[in-house]
This record gives sequence, structure tokens and C-alpha cells, in this order.
Amino acid sequence: MGIRILNDLMLDKSALLFGVSKYLEKGIITGNVLIHKSLLAELERESNDGLVSAEIALDEVKKLKDITERILVNFEIVGDDSKKGEANELSREYCLEKGCIIVTADETQKKICDAMGVQYNFLQPLEQGLSFESFFDDETMSLHIKEDTVPRAKKGKPGNWKFVNLSDKPMLSTDVRMIANEIINAVRLIKGSFIEIERKGSLIIQLGNYRVVITRPPLSDGWEITITRPVVRKRLEDYNLDERLIKRLEERAEGIIIAGAPGMGKTTFAQALAEYYMRLGKIVKTIESPRDMHLPPEITQYSKNYAEIGELHDILLLSRPDYTVYDEMRNDEDFKLYVDLRLAGVGMVGVVHATSPIDAIHRFVNRVDIGTIPNILDTIIFINSGNVSKVYTLEITVKVPAGLKEADLARPVVEIKDLATGNTEYEIYVFGEQTMIVPVNRGITMSNMEFKISKIVNNIIPNATVKYEDGEYVIVIPKEEIGKYNRKLVQRLKRLEKKNNIKIKIKLSD
Repeated sequence: MGIRILNDLMLDKSALLFGVSKYLEKGIITGNVLIHKSLLAELERESNDGLVSAEIALDEVKKLKDITERILVNFEIVGDDSKKGEANELSREYCLEKGCIIVTADETQKKICDAMGVQYNFLQPLEQGLSFESFFDDETMSLHIKEDTVPRAKKGKPGNWKFVNLSDKPMLSTDVRMIANEIINAVRLIKGSFIEIERKGSLIIQLGNYRVVITRPPLSDGWEITITRPVVRKRLEDYNLDERLIKRLEERAEGIIIAGAPGMGKTTFAQALAEYYMRLGKIVKTIESPRDMHLPPEITQYSKNYAEIGELHDILLLSRPDYTVYDEMRNDEDFKLYVDLRLAGVGMVGVVHATSPIDAIHRFVNRVDIGTIPNILDTIIFINSGNVSKVYTLEITVKVPAGLKEADLARPVVEIKDLATGNTEYEIYVFGEQTMIVPVNRGITMSNMEFKISKIVNNIIPNATVKYEDGEYVIVIPKEEIGKYNRKLVQRLKRLEKKNNIKIKIKLSD
């Protein structure tokens, strides 16, 4: 019986992330396993920097060491510490010199090996499903997995869901890492999949229809995976919108804000609106971070993570879309880009987190001049429990603000009107050096003192109201905004009480 001569297999990072140990264990590939020292050094640096992929790759190295001992093949760390260069480059040089085979799942590595004449084995996908999919059913919106806790799922629809335990047994750290490894392996196999962001301690992946967020210590207190999937995909017609809103969207609305609390269906509505504009023959593009809208190929989706804000600005101005949908606007850069593109004539649809429609307008007030607000924002659509619950329109005029009497107080005023009733509910104007958003009470004229108190309070608590009852001024604050009633506001109100010899009372609304 002759001695079996085994090939030497040099593994790269992509092979480790692709789960090469399964191929070795099943006998799909055979040979002695080599790992270059430069790759281990690279994985060590990345792991110390908190990169999840490096941690997964190092887990695979440990698994390979155990498997090679079991199937009686060599496992060896090779390479020269003194040579400088990238791990892939040094691995190819080693294989050219020693005649070993590079095992890879990376298309770029494959092409370079072809060009250099380096032998390679390109890993083909194994036919197997994703284990986490067994947790999903038709009602599952998201899956929440964390080490040492039971897996849970959010089931229902936006605005009407509940948490459900999926097991009585907590998941071990090794189980969570195995699922994370499986997800990373699947990125190359599933169409429309990519690693969107990898930062210290976190990884965001688009895996087909699934959006996956993986976190690890020290960012989180344990390994955690959150997987979301769109449960509802609506057309705009499914929302049974008021005809006045449909007409406005088709004819006048070009500075649109879609607002709502997290999980209420803002992105679902934005997706439906983008498709609606596309069906009207408009050129539509999106800016997302990460890209998680599911749209037809006619709509180009840009990732904010792969381009500078200035680059996106130039691309969108040169490509001249009719509408740009800006999902998840959060920071100053996002709002600045929205404003710049809108003032340049691009129709904009922005998605923002807000607990009330007026809060969405507040996000712009201190960032732009009052005179430009109606040119930037003309339609505010508030989403609650998956439906449109409120629509505001904005118009500018010159008038005396509601509640003031003197004619010489006339100034530019932005009126915020309810589209359904046509009534003005809020006014925006400059008083002194401050920009005010003041609620308008129809049929009630504010006294000068009520106005002064409103000016102080509404600057911090926009939805609070002031009224005079039984010899005292009553400030009514919504329960959800009581956290904004701070020490600074208390001190200002006390000074006002002392100076004017009045009584001010605080009351919570139901």
C-alpha cells in the first residue's frame, strides 16, 4: 500500500469566513492546512479593533485545528515574519515558491491567482438553508438573539405587535457565534446580499430580504444578533389616502417629510411612495444607511456609508432625479444634504423619527432661515400604527401672529395647516432673536402674559399650552413631554411669577 501524498492548502480570510472547516470535514477538499502568519497577525489586529468578522475567522481557525487532529492531516502556521505586506499578497508569494494551493471564496483573489499562475481552489456553496429561518413565520417582523437569553421574535404588524419567546432554553455564546458565522458565509451566496457596515464591535449586513445587525463585546455586553424582515409591502393605493393628499403628492408636494415613532411604518410608506412616483414616470433615487428598502431595479439605491456627502450631492445633481427618498435622516449632515438638494430643485422625501408631526418641523427650524422653510418643507406626513394619521402643509405669509394685537407686530409667518380641515394649527415666526413655533387656538385671543409664558415654555416644550383659569396661568404639558420640564425652565417661570406677581401652575394632559 502506497503512502498518500496530500496537497498543502493555504487558506485566506474569505475561506475562513466561508466556513472552510465544513468542506474539510465532509471530504470535499483534502490536504494539509496552512495558514500564513501574516493572516493571523491581521486577524489579531482586527479582533483587537473589535471587528466581528475577525472574531468569526479566528473561531474558524480553532475549529480547523480540532478537525485536522481528528482526520489526521497537518495543521501548520507558515511564513516569514520579517516580510512586510498584506496577508493575501504574502500568501500568494509563499504558494508560488512552495507549490501549495490557495483556498479562497473571494472572486478578486481568484482572478489574481489566475494572472500570477498560482494554483487555487475556489469554494463552491454547499446546499443548505439558514438555520435562523426556522424562527420566522408569516407574522414575524424581527428576530432577537442574544447569548444567555432565550431567542425572541417581534410578531404582528407596524404599530400592532408583541414579543414572543421562541424557546425555553437560553442560547449559548457558541450558538450565537455559529449563526453569525452562517450569516457571513451566506453573503456571497444570496443575491442582493452585502456587508453594509463593519465597525468596532458591530456588523450590518443586507442578506436578501433580511437586514442583520450583529454586535459583540465590548460594544454590547454579549454577542447579539437582530434580524429584521419586511412583513408588509404596500402600494400607495393600499393606504386609502385622502384625495387631497394624493392630488398634492402628484401636483405640489416636493419637500416631503415622513415622520413617526420607531416601528410605526415610516420606511414602508416611503417605499410605497417611491414606487408610486416611479409608476408616474418620475426618476426616483434613494439615499439609505443602511440600504434596506426593497425597490424595483428602476430605482437606484445609494448607500451613505460608501460615499462622502459631497459626492452624493454631486451625483444627484448631475443625474437629475425628479425625487430623492432620504431614509433615516439623523444628523446635521443628513439635514444639510436634504436642504441643499431641495433648494437646488430636486424633489425630496425625507424620513425622520418624531413623536409628533410638529417635532419633525422642529428638526429644521434651527437649521434654516424662516423664509426658506416653505421652500424646503411643504408637506409633513405623520405615520402612526402603519397608517397616515396627520398631514400638515406649510405656507408663508406676512401678518400679525395669532394672539398678538398691535399692527406694527406684523412679520413673515409660516402657517402650519391641517390638510384635512384647512385650519392653521401652528405658526412659526421670529420674536426678538428666537424662532417660535406657537400653537394657534382658533377663537381665543392670547393675553400678553399668556403669550410671554407660551414663548418661554414652547421654546422647550413645543406641544405645551397656556391658559388663564381662576386667577392663575395653567401650563398644560403632554405626559410624554414632561421630561423636557427642566430646572432652567422652572427658574425662568419663577422669575416671571415674582416680577409680575402672578401664579403659574403646571398640569399634565391625559
